[in-house]
Amino acid sequence: MSQIRIPLDVLTSRLNLSDRFAGVRSQSLAARFSNLKPISEFLDLKRLSKPANFGEVQSRVNYNLGHFSSNYAVVFVMLSIYSLLTNWLLLFVIILVVGGMWGIGKLDGNDLDVGFLKATSSQLYTALLVVSVPLGIIASPFSTILWLIGASGVTILGHASFMDKPIDEAFSGEAV
Repeated sequence: MSQIRIPLDVLTSRLNLSDRFAGVRSQSLAARFSNLKPISEFLDLKRLSKPANFGEVQSRVNYNLGHFSSNYAVVFVMLSIYSLLTNWLLLFVIILVVGGMWGIGKLDGNDLDVGFLKATSSQLYTALLVVSVPLGIIASPFSTILWLIGASGVTILGHASFMDKPIDEAFSGEAV
């Protein structure tokens, strides 16, 4: 049976993903958040309006994703924190895995010797795996990730499509 080959470069070239994320990769975290727009500009109710057609939606989204990109990153981080604080089991599993890996790493390959119990590093990793995988499945990380994608998509794209461009930017793309 022959394999189906999908040319991913053809699909991704239309979305221009490499150019969109090039700026994110080249900036440090401090530089990324240094251009946060003030909350009064980000939530300017006077500039909220319904777009007339889909072309205007595209124009607004294209402008606002570039203009408010740091603010949208903060919105995504806030939604991520909210999703972890509302899913305590998932937060516990993440802390358990990170803490367990850190604790086992602190042993530097030595055995854990607690009086009556002697466990090697591989036994500790196995015990961590046996405990964290079922708890991780019960914690439903996939539904949390899908909620996060949906909530941030609706919030960010909704804001970007309803927030009108400033007056000075609205006429910059037109011919004189």
